[in-house]
Amino acid sequence: MNKAELIEAIANGSKLTKADSARALDATIEAISKTLKKGDRLSLVGFGSFSVAKRSARVGRNPQTGKEIKIAAKKVVKFKAGAELAGNVNKGK
Repeated sequence: MNKAELIEAIANGSKLTKADSARALDATIEAISKTLKKGDRLSLVGFGSFSVAKRSARVGRNPQTGKEIKIAAKKVVKFKAGAELAGNVNKGK
């Protein structure tokens, strides 16, 4: 599913227009992004939680040449599925 298909699913499920659904999705993504940029954790009960983790610098290898390269430290976003979401996926709902 891509963003356009998600917007259509939101519109169908909520009886909103596609334009309103697109604005709602964009606002949701923006709110999640702002929360994570601050380093805070976002938890949606039944769905899951988003958090930020630090990945330290390390040495990697270029797969084509085998030459060592330095990979810089960075922050990464982690998502852990909630029990309800995980249960629905495993039951095939």
